[in-house]
Amino acid sequence: MSDQRRAVIERKTGETEIRLALDLDGSGQYQVDTGIAFFDHMLESFAKHGLFDLDLRAKGDLEVDLHHTVEDVGIVLGQALRQALGSAAGIRRYGSFVLPMAEAKVEVALDLSNRAYLVYRVDLANDRVGEFDASLVEDFLFAFAQNGGIDLHVEKRYGRSPHHVVEAIFKGLARALRGAVEIDSRVEGVPSVKGTL
Repeated sequence: MSDQRRAVIERKTGETEIRLALDLDGSGQYQVDTGIAFFDHMLESFAKHGLFDLDLRAKGDLEVDLHHTVEDVGIVLGQALRQALGSAAGIRRYGSFVLPMAEAKVEVALDLSNRAYLVYRVDLANDRVGEFDASLVEDFLFAFAQNGGIDLHVEKRYGRSPHHVVEAIFKGLARALRGAVEIDSRVEGVPSVKGTL
């Protein structure tokens, strides 16, 4: 990982223990272990398609529920993003992507405004992907947006398979975020008339 635009966050509670390292200027390398196979796969796709280097180890009370681990990973990933951005000088700030995945299509749009908000318009007829409850994706994104200071909008245009819809969300998020964190040589300082995000 490079020395710039990177962060290492550790979080320990009575429910989870997490260590996460993030490099915004990586090449899509990842080591992910949350104990939740499908969630690992989604986070690996996020790193790969965002070209973020991600090293994540999470131990949670999975015998109770998957919720604590999924939500707390969202918290830590959001904190790492905000820390890695630093002053956010030179970034594009906005990103959006429409991602097709088999019969599904999902739109993700975001603003790294440091004013957190989540709009999540995703209806699923079946919310199970194996043992994974797909409704947890909204909890993950809410925690990520709140802690990353992201105005995040996710909308399912159409799609039947919960696996395809969720995978499109993670890959679309990766591509939208990749565009937003990129350094634009034409941007001087922080991209806001306020002078700060």
